[in-house]
Amino acid sequence: MKTNRPPLPIDSESTMTLSSIRLPGIDVNRPLIIAGPCSAESEKQVIDTATALATKGIKIFRAGIWKPRTKPGGFEGIGIDGLKWLRKVKVETGLYTATEVATAKHVTEALRYGIDILWTGARTTANPFAMQEIADALVGVDIPILVKNPVSPDLDLWTGAIQRLYNAGIRRIAAVHRGFSAFDKKVYRNVPQWHIPIELRRQIPAMSILCDPSHIGGKRELIAPIAQQAMDLNFDGLMIESHCNPDSALSDAAQQITPHALGLLLDSLIIRNPGRETENLLNLRKQIDSIDSELLELLARRMDISSEIGRYKKEHNMPVFQEKRYGELLEKRVLQAEEMGMSHRFIRSLLVAIHEESVRLQIDIINQ
Repeated sequence: MKTNRPPLPIDSESTMTLSSIRLPGIDVNRPLIIAGPCSAESEKQVIDTATALATKGIKIFRAGIWKPRTKPGGFEGIGIDGLKWLRKVKVETGLYTATEVATAKHVTEALRYGIDILWTGARTTANPFAMQEIADALVGVDIPILVKNPVSPDLDLWTGAIQRLYNAGIRRIAAVHRGFSAFDKKVYRNVPQWHIPIELRRQIPAMSILCDPSHIGGKRELIAPIAQQAMDLNFDGLMIESHCNPDSALSDAAQQITPHALGLLLDSLIIRNPGRETENLLNLRKQIDSIDSELLELLARRMDISSEIGRYKKEHNMPVFQEKRYGELLEKRVLQAEEMGMSHRFIRSLLVAIHEESVRLQIDIINQ
C-alpha cells in the first residue's frame, strides 16, 4: 500500500523512539537468540529442526523462504509452501517464526501466514527502492523488523533503510550485523568491520543490534568465536543458522550447525555485565581521555609543521609528494611501532591516514 504520509521530523538518528523487538514470553536478558536453517527445504526438515531447537531453549525460529542467489540456477527457496510449514512450527512447538522479505508481495504473504518477525537481507537493505516498497507495505502494521547491514560497508545505506521503516510508522526495529563483502576473502565470508555496527549504535542508541556469525564466518568452526566477540562488544543477540542435517543443506551448508552444537555454543558463551564500572575502570578511562587529548595536540602540531613544509615547497617550487622519503619513513615507523608491541597493520593504516592529510594540507597551500 502506497502512503503519502510525509517523513517524520527526524533531525538525527539518535532522536528515534524505538520499542523492544522482544515478544511475550522471551527473556529480556541478553542475548536474544534467533536460530533455524538458512532455507526451509522440506516440511520434515523444518519441523525436525524446530523441534530440536525448542529443546535447547530457542524461542524464535528462522528460515529463509525466498532466497536471493548471486547466480541463476541455484536453490532460490521453496516459496509459499515454506510459510505453511512455519505456521505448523508455531502450532506444534510454540516457537515464534521469522523470515526474510525482499518485496511488498513477500511482506503480504508472510503476514498472511502469521510470521512474527521479518528481516531484510543485505542486498535488499542496499536498495533504497526495495526498502521503500517494503516500508510502504508495512504501514499500519506492528511487527518487529530486523535490518541486516548492506553488502558494502556503507553506514548511510544501513541507517537510511532503518529510517524508511521508521517513517512508515514501524517502531520495533533492530539491526543485524552480518559482515561486509570483500574481494579478498582470506578468513571470513564477510569481513566483520566491527567499527561500523559500533558507530551505528552510537548514532541510534535506542536500537538493539544482533550479530549473524553464520554469515560473517561462512564456516561452522568460526561461529562460536565470532558469537563470543559479539557478546564482548555488548551486542543484544545472535542470529545463527542451524539445520538438523547441515551437510545436506541446499544452501550455505558450510555455515550451519546442528541444534545440539548450537546448544553447546550457547552454554559456552560468556555474557559480560556492561554496567559494572568499578573505580579502577573509571580511573583507567580518565587516563585514556588524557592520552587522547595529548594525541590530538600532537597531531595538531604535526599538521602545523606540515603546513610550514607546504609553504617552503611552494616558495622553492618543489613537488608535494616525495615517494622515496615517504616509503623509508613508513617502514621505519612501522618497525619502531612493532618493537613497542603494536600491530604493524594498525600503525601502517594510521600513518597512511596522517600522511594523506599532510599531503592534502600541502596541496591546498601550493594551490593558494
